[in-house]
Amino acid sequence: MDGPPAALGSGGGSAEDLEPRTETTKSTPKENIPGDESSPVVKVERPGGADFCYSTLGEGVDSESQKKREQIKEESEVRKLTKPQKSHTGAKSDKYSEYGKTFSQCSNLTEDQKIQADVKPYKCPECGQAFTKNSGLTRHQRIHTGEKPYTCNKCGKAFRQVSDLVKHQRIHTGETPYKCNECEKAFISNSEFHRHKRTHTGQKPYKCQECGKAFIESSDFVKHQRIHTGEKPYICKDCGKGFIESSSLVKHQRIHTGEKPYICKECRKAFTQKSHLALHQIIHAGEKPYPCNECGRAFTESSALAKHKRIHAGEKPYECNDCRKAFTRKFNLILHQRMHTGEKPYKCKECGKAFIDTSILVKHQRIHTGEKPYKCDECGKAFNQKSHLILHQRIHTGEKPHQCNECGSAFTQRSTLVKHQRTHTGEKPYKCEECGKAFARKGPLIRHQKVHIGKKT
Repeated sequence: MDGPPAALGSGGGSAEDLEPRTETTKSTPKENIPGDESSPVVKVERPGGADFCYSTLGEGVDSESQKKREQIKEESEVRKLTKPQKSHTGAKSDKYSEYGKTFSQCSNLTEDQKIQADVKPYKCPECGQAFTKNSGLTRHQRIHTGEKPYTCNKCGKAFRQVSDLVKHQRIHTGETPYKCNECEKAFISNSEFHRHKRTHTGQKPYKCQECGKAFIESSDFVKHQRIHTGEKPYICKDCGKGFIESSSLVKHQRIHTGEKPYICKECRKAFTQKSHLALHQIIHAGEKPYPCNECGRAFTESSALAKHKRIHAGEKPYECNDCRKAFTRKFNLILHQRMHTGEKPYKCKECGKAFIDTSILVKHQRIHTGEKPYKCDECGKAFNQKSHLILHQRIHTGEKPHQCNECGSAFTQRSTLVKHQRTHTGEKPYKCEECGKAFARKGPLIRHQKVHIGKKT
């Protein structure tokens, strides 16, 4: 076999100066695989077209520092040219076959060899997650320590990684360097741009092996998998309830804190979630696009109409396992089950009283604040609950919507009708524990019990 190509000159040179000698080109064809046993040296094809003999790189260079710079430069070229690529199917390309051979000639590429071999020697002592590079472990540990060393000069917001700071600063500068050729939409980060492109291509590379559902983003795929595994890594410190994603936990915590960041501009009513505000605003617009075919009642959203239709159909799909009582809505079943378990997760910070539902807590808190947001247009009287206002307004209108089927008597409140019906049925649900006497109403029972108390004293 002919001798190796001539060494590089110390002064650099043009692309022609970098060409190998004619005899080398003939004896070592360009299509030879790097590291082939038939060749005594490793050949790497540079983008400019010149072939270098890597083992002889730097011969003839006068300065030792120049040798080192040239070697680092060439190693960088090796990395670029031999880095394995993924195909659209996710399979590794055939470059892996030459990947190991080429790197066997480079003593300073140990980190890349670790990636190829899937070696992860740097392990987090907190959670056990492993990394190929020490820098990756350092960045990861900031999650546990809470360290955020990179701070924005404009707003003071801090970040764990410098790349996140760079992206954030584009919010202040308005820079959107990544532009979509399809719709002209621009993005501040390359990752957002690539995710957006999938909306045009329809590509959904993340597929669930359990149900076959596919996703555009890996984060959505990870959240979806928790439905199958039952994993709920985000736990509320106040009540212990778990959630699949952090955003759900943030919304839930507003129940405990009472925070309502979304305020209606029309009536100043506040909400814990943006979606609830959007539904509320339809009330002001007067829009109710979902009417019931049975009674004509209209609703602002389709889900409310679906729940309403169960009243006409008599459908009660949600049944209590303890007492077999059934409900038209799942939420009502959840509230009911808390009567059996005794669970009262919503606690008043003023007096410590606990409740089964957040809406009851909100109403209760108005006792402490004195707030009465519901005002009568007729007489100006205000109430702390909407239901109390509705009952009051019937005094002005004379409306009595609750009618007895037996005698035709009508009442303003349903509870009053229930009490009245006991005169027809003879039902007496309130029983004295001392003597066994029963009563149709709770008031007469309380008065009766004072007789026993008087006898004891």
